[in-house]
Amino acid sequence: MARERLAAEREKQRAADKRRRALIVGASVVCVLGLAAVVGVIAANAGKDKSGASSGPVVAPSGAQGKDSLAIPVGKDGAKATLTVWEDFRCPACQAFETAYRPTLHELADTGRLRVEYHLVTLIDGNLGGSGSRNAANAAACAQDAGKFRDFHDVLYENQPKETDDAFANNDKLIELAGQVQGLNTPAFQKCVKDGTHNSWVAKSNQAFQAAKFNGTPTVLLDGKNIYQDQTMTPAKLKQLVEDANKR
Repeated sequence: MARERLAAEREKQRAADKRRRALIVGASVVCVLGLAAVVGVIAANAGKDKSGASSGPVVAPSGAQGKDSLAIPVGKDGAKATLTVWEDFRCPACQAFETAYRPTLHELADTGRLRVEYHLVTLIDGNLGGSGSRNAANAAACAQDAGKFRDFHDVLYENQPKETDDAFANNDKLIELAGQVQGLNTPAFQKCVKDGTHNSWVAKSNQAFQAAKFNGTPTVLLDGKNIYQDQTMTPAKLKQLVEDANKR
């Protein structure tokens, strides 16, 4: 029995390692700054709106913090550990990260041990054309105005289209998804989404991402250290790092 349990544990660990490697490979291959991919898609999207072209006043969402109010915080201000996440709602590697780490991030944030600061970027819009990254980020900022950011953030990743499908460019689709978050789909939210209230803020966030010279999304920093590049990183290891920070 002990031998069987050990074999089962080893197989479980091998499966976990395989998933982790897939996450890392996905991040490095799929969502890389300046990626020239899927020529037909680029041609099909030529001339479409780009997030970098947003104009108008920069309107930060309610409660945004940090330099130029570009970070949307989740968790307690006084948490001893801070996770900074740069992400794009069209990026499949970001979805993979969220799927693997979300339960751990929720647990650590809800218990006051971790504060997560989300920065929204438009990497895929820039690579493949379209405006789904920007429109989804604007809608998420509108959800922040309503105090529903994390729930809507999770819904967007749960319903992420294929990378080459710019479905999030459709504001009606984003509003429809908001119906999955209790109390979010209000006239104020709909107006915010349709007006692109936070589009210029999203563009400024993307400019900050580029200025920081990060290589791709997701970029994940724990207290300033890039942990997503650590090939030994797992949700359990992240949890231990946060626990250690809280002991100091």
